Amino acid sequence: MKLRLHLFVLCVIIIFLVYNMANFQHKQTTLEAKSHPFDTVTVSDRDAVKVPQKAEARIGYLPHGIVESNSDMDLKPLWLTTSARSKKPKQNDNFLIAIAAGINQKKTVDAIMKKFLPENFTAILFHYDGNVNGWNDLPWSKSVIHIAASNQTKWWFAKRFLHPAVVSIYQYIFLWDEDLEVDNFSPRRYLNIVRSEGLEISQPGLDSKLSEIHHRITVRKKAGTFHSVYFDRRVSRANKKCSREGPPCSGWVEGMAPVFSKSAWQCVWHLIQNDLIHGWGIDYKFGYCAQGDRTKNIGVVDSEFIVHRGVQTLGGSTITKDGIRGKNAKPLGQKAAQIQRSRGRAPGLDMRTKIRRKSRSELRDFQKRWDRAAREDRTWVDPFARSRRKRKNRNPQ
Repeated sequence: MKLRLHLFVLCVIIIFLVYNMANFQHKQTTLEAKSHPFDTVTVSDRDAVKVPQKAEARIGYLPHGIVESNSDMDLKPLWLTTSARSKKPKQNDNFLIAIAAGINQKKTVDAIMKKFLPENFTAILFHYDGNVNGWNDLPWSKSVIHIAASNQTKWWFAKRFLHPAVVSIYQYIFLWDEDLEVDNFSPRRYLNIVRSEGLEISQPGLDSKLSEIHHRITVRKKAGTFHSVYFDRRVSRANKKCSREGPPCSGWVEGMAPVFSKSAWQCVWHLIQNDLIHGWGIDYKFGYCAQGDRTKNIGVVDSEFIVHRGVQTLGGSTITKDGIRGKNAKPLGQKAAQIQRSRGRAPGLDMRTKIRRKSRSELRDFQKRWDRAAREDRTWVDPFARSRRKRKNRNPQ
């Protein structure tokens, strides 16, 4: 009798141990599934854990309230200091300026930063020459973001570091070149004009006497606050190719000093190709990224104007795209020629020649890619095709 009792107790103990081991393994499997939700998830698994219908929009199994889908470029202190505690709360208006800069243009960039940083701008310098330490002596240097990559252009930097989710808190994004003088420019007044006029994509007007001009449509008009870049007659008279609608005659700003609204930048970022280096041609498509009527929401602000010095970086030539020069062009050309002679090369056979050839090839490839995409996307409708047909009918050859 005692033997049977002992066997019964032993069986109970064994059953208890087996049950606990099975239960422990089940819990471990469940925890591993939650820790690695993307390994293998079947329909039965979803039913077992009772995943709600909205789970398709979830990030893994994170609760919605913990998801941080956007970011910013603001620098954060490693510890809380007295000065950090005393800082005023952030303003609702946030703006971003990003410049591809080399150490040789330090003085010009310094002048730009002194104008922008007091107006609640976050600033990023893209160092295409890799020289970051050379800026440390400037008082504002530690308050801006420095990103270095040798021999890269601002479009390369913008594609990789200005993703729309990262810059979504900024109402306007200035993506400027380094050779711009801002003596007659106020960021605050400029933004007030852009907002009041509803400009999605804009740029400051260029001083015609001091600037290197690539396209007449960007020249500042002395009368008025801004002008819409929609078929400018003075441009048509200066350039016979502008007897049509379209860039660089209308619906267009130059890639030298563009200013984008948040919604426009989200589109432009997707327009930038990964292999785009010099950016030729991309500004011709900016009009497709402006919300609404591009005859009204793309413009050049005349009252806040700048000087485009036309300084060559990454190699250079002072001859502009349509042959128009400013006062700065001649001395810069002479300097470039002197440098080439000192190196034993003939003017015009420098690295810039190769760069310009690459730029033209890049423009052709970009246009081919655009044409192919337009053909293959059968649901896409060119929003400007109708207006082009109307103008063609009004101006028969």
